[in-house]
Amino acid sequence: MAEDVLSQSEIDKLLSALSDGSVSAEEIKTEEDQKKIKTYDFKRPDKFSKDQIRTLQMLHENFGRMLNTYLSTNLRSLVDIEVASVEQLTYQEFIQSLADPSVIGVLAAPPLKGNIIMELNTSIAFCIIDRVFGGTGANTIKPRGLTEIEEAVMRRTFAKAIDNLREAWDNVVKMKPRLEAMESNPAFVQIVPPSDMVVIITLKIMIGDVEGFMNICIPYLVLEPIMSKLTTTFWVAASVAKESKPEQVEIIQQKIAKTKVPLIIELGKIDISIREFLTLGFGDVLQLETKVKDELPCIVGKKRKFFCRPGTFGKRAAVQITRIAPEGDEESDE
Repeated sequence: MAEDVLSQSEIDKLLSALSDGSVSAEEIKTEEDQKKIKTYDFKRPDKFSKDQIRTLQMLHENFGRMLNTYLSTNLRSLVDIEVASVEQLTYQEFIQSLADPSVIGVLAAPPLKGNIIMELNTSIAFCIIDRVFGGTGANTIKPRGLTEIEEAVMRRTFAKAIDNLREAWDNVVKMKPRLEAMESNPAFVQIVPPSDMVVIITLKIMIGDVEGFMNICIPYLVLEPIMSKLTTTFWVAASVAKESKPEQVEIIQQKIAKTKVPLIIELGKIDISIREFLTLGFGDVLQLETKVKDELPCIVGKKRKFFCRPGTFGKRAAVQITRIAPEGDEESDE
């Protein structure tokens, strides 16, 4: 920092003041010491370092990208999400900054103790609801509390956002967040004392022409056990360590091999009218389109994988695989 340079006349005046006793050297030293004092507000102590704030920003940039992908696909609309700011405030300042009503989700995040708040502006919430119900997503609804049906839609959106939040934090802590409650009035949400410090991650969301914000409030008490992990170095190292290794690939393959999937043999199909369906009774016979010598499709999951012929094996009904369905060949799968 550049220091003030005294002119020769100012130096002469200072020396003369010292010589005649109007200014003492101790007063000058005291004034210089006072200038070095930095004001500290004990009501708002800084709990997070710049490196920790930067790490939180990178974590939630990753969260924003995943949420962006989900909303774009689910709403079938152009969505843009970016981290607008990461700042530390007292909990009271955060609550007072929220609009009433808002869409507020209170989350638990075990093994971390305490709660996290995920708040969404009503403008974005009603835009999402309108798109889900087949509308254009235009922001024409005045701010109000959600109905039961609207709350059910937002709970589904919050559930996916929470899942994305868990994945974004996976390199730092293996938490299992879940939605505990939803509120519309910020005054009814008290997760920590008003004077406690919290970190606020604000994400700017654009859905079509509608703009709004999502705020994620994480109290310092929740993050205190893992503060040492909130560094750029630890986060990058954890990301590198998470890269797949041969032994991990083998474990995954073994788990997939033991996974059970439904297998269905389709005997045949027939098209009938609703009138015919309503007149069906016990003992009626339906003639299927399948012939006796035709191969039967074998459906694994929801996809046709093989063709087979029916028969018996011992005293049980069975089928014999005759060939692989062309669309079921692994090499042709996308």
